[in-house]
Order: sequence, then structure tokens, then C-alpha cells
Amino acid sequence: MNSHKRKLLTIVTEAALESTLVREIESLGAHGYTITDARGKGEHGVRNAGWEASANIRVEVVCDAETAAALAAHLREHYSRNYAMIPYLSDVEVLRPEKF
Repeated sequence: MNSHKRKLLTIVTEAALESTLVREIESLGAHGYTITDARGKGEHGVRNAGWEASANIRVEVVCDAETAAALAAHLREHYSRNYAMIPYLSDVEVLRPEKF
């Protein structure tokens, strides 16, 4: 089985940012993304999605290293000071590289 190295950028953040992040992810070159609801506890307290203002999402983007680096830099520059956001990168291997 031939696998191909890619990066997985995972972003856990406030649900209010979803539509903005989707536009930016696409404009910075990613081919797609997956968004799921997320709940948990961290520096900003419990985020249980009991009401819209406390809802979180997890955005996952599989892409090449250059796109992942550009997205991560963009998030750090535009969101790190004013929003609850945890972006992190992982190495992944994909079986269908043309998708990413």
C-alpha cells in the first residue's frame, strides 16, 4: 500500500467563527475541511454548547505542509489574541493524495 505524507491541521475554536474560517481555509489553498461540534473544558472554562455563545467546533484540514503552515500562521496572526482557539498540526499519511 502506497501512502503519501500530508499535514492535518486541527482547529478547536468558537462556533461563531465557522463561516469566516471556511472562507479563509478555501482562500488559502486547502481543498476541503471537516467540521464537527466540540465540547470540553479549558482555559476559558467549560464549553458545553448549551447555548450558541458557548458552542465550539473542531475543524480538520488535511493538506500539504505549505498550506498547513500558511493556515497556521494566518490563525495565529488574526485570532490568537481575541478568540478561544487551539490549532495544532499532526503528520498523517493518506492513500489518495490527489484529494489533498
